[in-house]
Amino acid sequence: MEEVKIALKVIVGLSLLNVWLLNYNKPSRWRGADAKTMMEEFDAYGLSSSLCYIVGFLKVGFALVLLSSIIYPNLEILATSVNLEILAASILGALLSGSILMHIKIKDAAIKSLPATLFLIFCLLIIVL
Repeated sequence: MEEVKIALKVIVGLSLLNVWLLNYNKPSRWRGADAKTMMEEFDAYGLSSSLCYIVGFLKVGFALVLLSSIIYPNLEILATSVNLEILAASILGALLSGSILMHIKIKDAAIKSLPATLFLIFCLLIIVL
């Protein structure tokens, strides 16, 4: 079961890094409305460029935390009972839920929210496994 959890972390982490670092300014069939870039997508949602940078920072940061939890699976934050993988998967899950809601808000075809939905399910699996 641990191998499944690691695979899910790799899929979610690397996919989010790909979207936000490598494909940020590239068109994608998954972008909301007819946006060609991430910034255009946020504009289509009626969200500010500042929020795009904040969300990007959070998604990239917590994708890296999720990936690092593969190497440090039992690391807790500042001697609290909060586990890194649970924190990262929870925050990413919340952000991915926001992505799905934005697709619904602008009445995108359901298929456009497929990656966010799939990664949300993966995050939930990481939390419960």
